[in-house]
Amino acid sequence: MSVRVWRPGYALDLGSVLAPLRRGSGDPTYGQTPGGAVFRASSTPDGPGTLAIRRVGDEVHAEAWGEGAEWLLDGLPALLGDLDDDTDFQAHHDLVAEARRRMPGLRLGSTRRVWDVLFAAILEQKVTGKEAWRTWRELCRRYGTVAPGPMQLWVPPTPQALMAITDWQWHKAGLDGARRRTLIAAAQVAGRLEKAAELKGAEGRALLRKVPGIGVWTAAEVAQRAWGDPDAVSFGDYHIPGNVGYALTGKPLDDAGMHEILAPYAPQRQRAVRYIETAGITKPRRGPRFSPRDYRAM
Repeated sequence: MSVRVWRPGYALDLGSVLAPLRRGSGDPTYGQTPGGAVFRASSTPDGPGTLAIRRVGDEVHAEAWGEGAEWLLDGLPALLGDLDDDTDFQAHHDLVAEARRRMPGLRLGSTRRVWDVLFAAILEQKVTGKEAWRTWRELCRRYGTVAPGPMQLWVPPTPQALMAITDWQWHKAGLDGARRRTLIAAAQVAGRLEKAAELKGAEGRALLRKVPGIGVWTAAEVAQRAWGDPDAVSFGDYHIPGNVGYALTGKPLDDAGMHEILAPYAPQRQRAVRYIETAGITKPRRGPRFSPRDYRAM
């Protein structure tokens, strides 16, 4: 076990910074203790590792286990938003200004690693969160590795492990053909895709989109987490345009409408979306909920 103590030079809301990395309440790579410590298992360039983070007054205390322990500890400040710069952000709507005032500790963190977040984002393409998270749990527990450290967690499968999965095993995990093909295509070039976290911004997102099946939405979801991209909006999302529109105009919008209303926030449009999300205002549900599909029964 390795230990690190770090004192952030800014207001920090640990929960809001780490929340985007959790894939549902049953995420096998993420855990919390009653005392408030957050555990996260992940892959690193040095191998699997587990990072535990907790606040102690003005300090952040971190412990790490496994081959990737030092890499995870070195990246602790970036993970908690130390690379994030909101200096030039201006709120153009009262709701955004109020959310910013209430949430001074909201930062955009960077995992510095593409594969784990890309894997999860591909699973979430065009399905309900419940369906995607179920498949995430299945694949991590079946084909990932037991994470080092005191908490029972799993490190997501490596690209090599995924490419070894047979057709019937994919089906048993509940994954349809389209997402399976995209995941395999990404796994085949996973090493090259890590360059996106170095390029950052639109250039990094463009590199990800060279993989067949990875579009604007998936690239944005990865960029938000891998390098804390402040302008990567998840266009194409089932809920976000409606929620943004209802929060800022009182009526739902489509992608084109959201693009227009967020334009003044460029190059920090995603930061504005995060503030809107923290306000908790969503469009009213008038129709039936979208039913998740279970491909294992097909």
